[in-house]
Amino acid sequence: MLRRAAVLGATAHVAANRGQARAEEAQQQDAAAAPPPPPAQDEAPAPAAAPAQDTYGDLMKLKELLDAGALTQEEFDTQKQKILSA
Repeated sequence: MLRRAAVLGATAHVAANRGQARAEEAQQQDAAAAPPPPPAQDEAPAPAAAPAQDTYGDLMKLKELLDAGALTQEEFDTQKQKILSA
């Protein structure tokens, strides 16, 4: 009984991996088959905009990382100064 469960589990794992590989292959083929449309001749390309600064959001993300233990207090202080000085 235990061996049957192990065989079924292994079979399901192999089938899932093959299905995922086939899906990725189909996605790559679809992406290669559809080239992007050319830009319009009368439109000039838009200049790259500078990313909007979200000081409060950046500080909140840093605080979450500090609270989670992903950053030390020194790393937090260094990154905080970089954000505030920008």
